[in-house]
Amino acid sequence: MKLKRRDVLAAMAAPLAGAAAGCTARKPAEKAVETAKKGKPLDLSEFQPKSMLVVPETKVEKAKFPVVDVHTHFSFPGKAEAGVTWGETLVYLAPPEELLAVMDRRNIQTLVNLTGGYGNGLKECIEKYDKKHPGRFVTFTEPMWEKTNQPDYAKAQAAAIEEAGKAGAKGLKITKVLGLYLREGITSGALVKIDDPRFDPMWEACAAAKFPVAIHVSDPVAFFEPIDRFNERFEELNAHPDWSFHGKDFPSNAEILEARNRVFARHPKTQFIALHAGNFGENLGNVSECLDKFPNMHLEIGARIGELGRQPRMARKFFDKYQDRIMFGTDAVPHGDDTPQQVYGDLLYQIYYRFLETEDEYFDYAPAPVPPQGRWRIYGVGLPDKILRKVYNENAQRLIRLT
Repeated sequence: MKLKRRDVLAAMAAPLAGAAAGCTARKPAEKAVETAKKGKPLDLSEFQPKSMLVVPETKVEKAKFPVVDVHTHFSFPGKAEAGVTWGETLVYLAPPEELLAVMDRRNIQTLVNLTGGYGNGLKECIEKYDKKHPGRFVTFTEPMWEKTNQPDYAKAQAAAIEEAGKAGAKGLKITKVLGLYLREGITSGALVKIDDPRFDPMWEACAAAKFPVAIHVSDPVAFFEPIDRFNERFEELNAHPDWSFHGKDFPSNAEILEARNRVFARHPKTQFIALHAGNFGENLGNVSECLDKFPNMHLEIGARIGELGRQPRMARKFFDKYQDRIMFGTDAVPHGDDTPQQVYGDLLYQIYYRFLETEDEYFDYAPAPVPPQGRWRIYGVGLPDKILRKVYNENAQRLIRLT
């Protein structure tokens, strides 16, 4: 076909006309934004998309092997101020009978209650649960935070660990009170550092008592970032702004973990259980480095399958490499409806079992209409029986001395 001169000239003139228009010519991205603005507005909190993906769904009603959940909370100290909990009086969230019903349905052998307080409160908790139902409940003690600024604290706390052992406690729980809330004046002044030497006698007393230390310091990395449109946990932090540790005088996530690691190094005979996948499940490479460096460091996965399950191939290799040092945990709290990823009940355990036992794809990590920790879904890691037995109970049995 022969082109006419006027057609050639028209084709050459078109780009020149666009350039001459300058600011009046719109880029594709600008047009897309304008088109989006014309659409119907939708509040993010109301966005509940239904997946069109069709994949196998495995219902795991009971764990394949008996389970020791090393991370639950069915009692809490009765007093709290500015994030610091203390006192010997405990508040109980569920009676043994309510907990046992779920345990029997889901093949849970033992629940470890990490927040058992100290002194008379600890003794009462052990009496209510551990002694009345031997083998089904285990209780950890907690430090006397309100006494940390007293001259004899170091000695008194070490003695309290010994007394807790005599009362029947099986370990010590360190909450993020240490490093993020506890201050020199308990609730005022400078923050007390995790590796403060006044706690050295406590760590050593735990080694002597063969008490593993379940330690939760720091939080997800996103909690230390601004609560803005770039934060992947925006909805969670927007709903719980007091969970944010961005700004003010808070240390960074890295500084907190470095202080924790100095404690691990300084007390090699003390066995530490780094809760919540070491509070750095977003970076399993870093967690691996710590496990390789500190043989006294162990791990549990409570409230972090949302992070582990979105990196299933790396997580599967991680479980394989550290199968002797990872323990099952959920961070379950009875009736804790504001944190659906932690509400004690049948649905919670079924999700955990599905994550560990199957290779199912793209499923919810929490029993909630909206993912509570971040807008993503997870994939199962399909652990073999040998590793499942270790994660579900054998590692905990050995470390907490349950047999």
